[in-house]
Amino acid sequence: MSYSELIKNFDRIRDYMREFYVYGFKSREEYSRKSARSYDNERRRVESWLGDCMRFRQAGKGKNAFLSIDSRVTRRNPLFKAWKAKSFTDGDITLHFLLFDVLYSPDVSLTLGEIADGIDRRLSRFDSPVTFDESTVRKKLKEYVGEGLVTCEKRGRTTLYRRSGANVPDMPDALDFFSETAPCGVIGSFLLDKEAPREGHFGFKHHYITGTLDSEVLTALFDAMHEKREVKVTSVTKKGETKACTLVPLRVLLSAQNGRQHLMAYVPGYKSRVSSFRIDRIVSLEPGAPRPDYDDLRKELDAMAPHLWGVSTHNQSGVKTERVEFTVRYGDNEPFIPQRLEREKRCGTVERLDAHTSRYSAEVFDSAELIPWVRTFIGRLVDVRFSNEELQARFLADLDEMARAYGLKGGEEP
Repeated sequence: MSYSELIKNFDRIRDYMREFYVYGFKSREEYSRKSARSYDNERRRVESWLGDCMRFRQAGKGKNAFLSIDSRVTRRNPLFKAWKAKSFTDGDITLHFLLFDVLYSPDVSLTLGEIADGIDRRLSRFDSPVTFDESTVRKKLKEYVGEGLVTCEKRGRTTLYRRSGANVPDMPDALDFFSETAPCGVIGSFLLDKEAPREGHFGFKHHYITGTLDSEVLTALFDAMHEKREVKVTSVTKKGETKACTLVPLRVLLSAQNGRQHLMAYVPGYKSRVSSFRIDRIVSLEPGAPRPDYDDLRKELDAMAPHLWGVSTHNQSGVKTERVEFTVRYGDNEPFIPQRLEREKRCGTVERLDAHTSRYSAEVFDSAELIPWVRTFIGRLVDVRFSNEELQARFLADLDEMARAYGLKGGEEP
């Protein structure tokens, strides 16, 4: 049974779950940001949601907790439970049900005053009724209009509100897939809660679920992009320092290798006009002023896309782009090698030199991003060339070191 104490501030839970169960693997003794009592309270709450996925390891510095999820058994993202534990104030939940009791049908349209009077009449039956002034009701109606739960229309100088007639579509399979794969997939999980329990049809070999904790930040970024405005972002650096900056969010990129989510954004005054930011490091953000040049900035990012291997938009060599070129040789029984090159080439090109040889080439902003991928072809590499001479020397030195470690000389068996 889930821990009964609901949470109001999700930022604390998000930070704690990331710090301990996703990236940190810390013990209680290593947690110095809050008291030991706070640690115990948060631990009990999180473990009530993730009890079936929790594992523990005894280390020299104490007991470490971590998540262990088998995608063959766990078909639904367990981190969604954290969002479903968010609480409301007594006033929030009372006003919610009163509003929809007054607006009981999509055919009923009422003014703000009529809605406020209807709420007062219902509350007057209690001995010590709660009261809501018109400004509070107006704000709640405005919120629900934005969410699509209530619609409004102008008739002269009068605004009429009515309940939205929209229903949840009957497409559980689509919601199954959306909830587990899409950014802000928790929305799909909430909709699935309205359906009768059933066995899902999807299983995932590589299931990246840690982005669930960043759904609130993503939603705010998508709103800013939709409204074409800048945002003030507060983020945490690798050293744990907090810094704030103003940027214009342009696009969100998701890694197919590790599921990490990056924000591509224009930073006014920064040396590189468009840079990337890890979304899991963003602590909070506030919407800023609209940007009249937003469409031009998006076009600039689109023009950069043919030279983006990952998310890096600048390099250490100081040139605009760097060239990467390598040649691989394979046997008759290895058709998967050229197939892999074609499938994974991204912004590069593949040239078939002969039946057993292919050459890959690309012009990218940061050739260092390709190094892990190029290494996967070691053993079949015939030639490797980086226009970044420092990177080329480092790559060849790594190959020499590996050859020495295996007792090889000059790439040949002793």
